[in-house]
Amino acid sequence: MTQDVEMKEAQQQPPPPSNSVSSAAAPFTLQHLKEIASLIESGAYLKEVRWIVRAVRLTIMLRRKLRASIVSAFLGFALTPGSDVHSKLSSFIPKEEEHDMDVDTATSGAQGLGKHPLPELEMYCYMLVLIFLIDQKKYNEAKACSSASIARLKNINRRTVDVLASRLYFYYSYSYELTDSLAEIRGKLLELHRMATLRRDELGQETLLNLLLRNYLHYNLYDQAEKLRSKAPRFEAHSNQQFCRYLFYLGKIRTIQLEYTDAKESLLQAARKAPVAARGFRIQCNKWAIIVRLLLGEIPERTVFMQKGMKKALTPYFELTNAVRIGDLELFKTVAEKFSTTFSSDRTHNLIVRLRHNVIRTGLRNISIAYSRISLADVARKLRLDSENPVADAESIVAKAIRDGAIDATIDHANGWMVSKETGDVYSTNEPQFAFNSRIAFCLNMHNEAVRALRFPPNSHKEKESAEKRRERQQQEQELAKHIAEEDDDDF
Repeated sequence: MTQDVEMKEAQQQPPPPSNSVSSAAAPFTLQHLKEIASLIESGAYLKEVRWIVRAVRLTIMLRRKLRASIVSAFLGFALTPGSDVHSKLSSFIPKEEEHDMDVDTATSGAQGLGKHPLPELEMYCYMLVLIFLIDQKKYNEAKACSSASIARLKNINRRTVDVLASRLYFYYSYSYELTDSLAEIRGKLLELHRMATLRRDELGQETLLNLLLRNYLHYNLYDQAEKLRSKAPRFEAHSNQQFCRYLFYLGKIRTIQLEYTDAKESLLQAARKAPVAARGFRIQCNKWAIIVRLLLGEIPERTVFMQKGMKKALTPYFELTNAVRIGDLELFKTVAEKFSTTFSSDRTHNLIVRLRHNVIRTGLRNISIAYSRISLADVARKLRLDSENPVADAESIVAKAIRDGAIDATIDHANGWMVSKETGDVYSTNEPQFAFNSRIAFCLNMHNEAVRALRFPPNSHKEKESAEKRRERQQQEQELAKHIAEEDDDDF
C-alpha cells in the first residue's frame, strides 16, 4: 500500500518547467562560444585561416542551442559594452524572460577579450546574430543586420576575415531571398564581387558568383547569368560546397540553353561531390539530372529513384519516367497534371513540356518495332493524338522521326501506310563501334582529370640558376683559383 501511495504522489507532482533544461544547458553553450572566440583571436594573431574555418564549423554545430540570453551574454563578453557595434547588435536581440537573463548574466560575469575587439571577432558577432535571427524567423531584423555587416566589411581588408565575409555574403543574400526581395541587392552583389576581385579574395569571389547566379536564375534571367559566368575570372575552387553549387547552376543554365550533354555532366558531378548531409541539394540535382537524361532519350536506372532519403521526393519523377519509357502520351498528360504543383515548385514545368516530343517518339519507335506495316490512322490512334486532323499530324511526326533517324521505316503516301524495315544484326552496323568509342573517351577523360589533380612538391634542387648567381659563382671560383696559384708560387 505504501508503494501505491508513493506512486500516486509521484504522479500527482507537476512536471518540471520546460525552460529548466535550456537554462541548465545555457552555461555550457556560452562557454563553447567563448572558446570559439579565443580560437578566432588566436587565428587572427597567428594568421591561421584554418582556425577561423574551424570556428565557423563549430558555430554551425551549436546553432540549435542558441537562445537570446546566450547571444546577449556573448556579445557582452566579446564586444565592449556601450560601443556602437554592441549597441547595434543588441538592438536586434529580443528580450526574454527575467529568469533566463539572470541565469546567463551570472555566467557572463567573466571579463571580455579586450577593450578593442579584433575585426575577425566583430564579424563573427555579426554572423552569430544573423544565424540566430534567421533561425527565429525574424527576417526583417536579419535584413537590417546583414546590411550593417556588409557596410562594415567594406572597411576591412584582411585575409583572416575572408572566411567570415563569405558566410556573411551568403546570409545577406539569404535574408533578402526569404523576404522575396532579391532584386534589390543585385547591384550590391556586383559591387561586392568587384571588390573581392580587386582584393584577390578568391573565396569571396566564389561565394558572390554563386549568389549572383542564384539571383539571376531566381528571376529566370538565364542569358544574363551565362554572360556573367563566362566573363567572371577563373581560378581553382577553394570550397567544395561553393563548387557544387556552381556546377548545379551551370547545369541549369546549360539545360535551358538546350546543351543537354554538358548539363547532364555538370548535374551528375554536383550530385556526386555534394556531402551526404546535404540531402535537399542532392535531391534537386537528381531531379534536374533525371529531366535532362529523359530529354537526351535516356531512361534513368531504378536505383536512382530508390536512394536513401530520396524515394518520396523523387516519386513524381519516377512516374514521369515510366510514362516516357512506355511512350504513352495519355499517361504522360495525367502525370503532368497530377504533379503540376510539384513541378512548378521545382521550376521544371517548362522542361516537362519539352518531353512531349520524346514521349511521341518513344511510342512511335515501339510501334515500328511491333508492326511491319501499319496505317497512319492506327498510328494516330495508338499515339492518342487529340488534334483536329490526327492522320496528317501522324504523317508529319513519322516523316520527322524517319528524317532524324529515330525509326527505320518508309511512308506509303498512296495507301497511307508506315512500312517498317526489317531489323538486321546490330553487329553489322556501326553501333558497337560508337559504344566502344564512348567508353574509351570516358576512361581517357577520367585519366586526364586524375593526372591534373595530382600535386607534386616543389623541385627546389632542380631550379635553374639565375644569371646573377652564375656570375657570383664564377667570380668566387676565379678568386679561389688565383689564391691557390699564389700559394703555389710562394712554395717555390
